[in-house]
Amino acid sequence: MSKPFHVLSPEQFNRSFLEELFVLADKIRLIDKSKEGNRFLADILSHKRSMLYFTQPSSRTFLSFQTACSILGIKASEVRDTSISSEKKGESVEDSLRTFSSYVDLIIMRSPLPGLCDRIASLLNETPRPIPVINAGSGPDEHPTQSLLDLYTLSRNFAKRGGIDGKKICMVGDLRRGRTVRSLSKLLTNYQNVEIIFCSPKEFKILDDIREFLRAHPQISFSETGHFVEAISQADAVYMTRIQDEYDQSFESKIIDISKYCLTYDHLNYLKDDAVILHPMPRREELDPRVDLDPRAEYWRQERNGMWTRAALICKIFGVHEQITAY
Repeated sequence: MSKPFHVLSPEQFNRSFLEELFVLADKIRLIDKSKEGNRFLADILSHKRSMLYFTQPSSRTFLSFQTACSILGIKASEVRDTSISSEKKGESVEDSLRTFSSYVDLIIMRSPLPGLCDRIASLLNETPRPIPVINAGSGPDEHPTQSLLDLYTLSRNFAKRGGIDGKKICMVGDLRRGRTVRSLSKLLTNYQNVEIIFCSPKEFKILDDIREFLRAHPQISFSETGHFVEAISQADAVYMTRIQDEYDQSFESKIIDISKYCLTYDHLNYLKDDAVILHPMPRREELDPRVDLDPRAEYWRQERNGMWTRAALICKIFGVHEQITAY
């Protein structure tokens, strides 16, 4: 049996794949608008089963994947608490997930453990029945499907403005530990003349591996700054993120002043008239709820876009995308 199509890192995607995926997501959301189309989609993968292995707190990503599976007729089961599984008895996570792979055709994983998704994908590749693994969030290192929906949202917003090429994207917040920032930064290297402005307190600056990755891709440039207003005023898109204090170890996030890096209602006056405001959620004080009513706020649409992007990705994994395109 050939190795399955895993989704583990944004580095595995090229521009051609991204463009095809976004066209497919548009087609799925269009088909889903009618009862007839809804029935067509619900039958296309009704012979498949999935496992949502989410051992890190999640609501948006979990429900987004669960709904994507439902749209495509996939029957989904879940494990969200290892205290009620055999891991409580001392079973290794590898043995648990190999067991689950016996019952399903796809495993969607979210874990606080860095690299676990890669390990499980490699393990299953060596079994008589390998199945695809989707990384739905792996520690502080990667969140490839979040970056896909982020890019899809940018693509839709910039469609009438020449696309993503040549745009300035300002990323704000905990850039050191924010896996959505890491994954989106990597995915943006598929575009030409994009400039990323990283804006954060010095304690939350990006790590060297991201700097090295971006420097290896000369088609993209980046800068780092602590000047929030100056940074957001230049941006075509502002990507706000929360402080990832669940990963606190060597320092306590709460002692660091982030008040200068919060997007308030008053800051809207500094943004470009056609700027896009994104946030992967959940939010805290870094994004004023009063911003929600501004037409530039796209983060609620961004969230909904996850459902369509993930449905399109699953269709790609199982090779039914051509049936949808031909519908």
